[in-house]
Amino acid sequence: MPTVYVTAPLEAADEIAEALVAERLAACVNRLESTSTYRWKGTVHRDEEVVLLAKTTDDAYDALVDRVLELHPYDVPCIERFDEGDVLESFATWRADSVEQ
Repeated sequence: MPTVYVTAPLEAADEIAEALVAERLAACVNRLESTSTYRWKGTVHRDEEVVLLAKTTDDAYDALVDRVLELHPYDVPCIERFDEGDVLESFATWRADSVEQ
């Protein structure tokens, strides 16, 4: 089951996280403040962002990505999927029960 890594600007992070959980596309979303340095259109930028770690299921992954794309203000949002190795069985069960399938 995947964890989805998304970066978002401060003003959009709460809306994205809350929509994913409310719509049962993620069991939970962790928010971590971050400073990102990146190149965009030939210029180096430095911005305060939020890293969102969304815990979801294989079945809900595509819908989660589609919803992030709908809500995200960036032209090219960072959306990366990390597939887990070992995970506590009780957590995996809770996550599956929390995400609508």
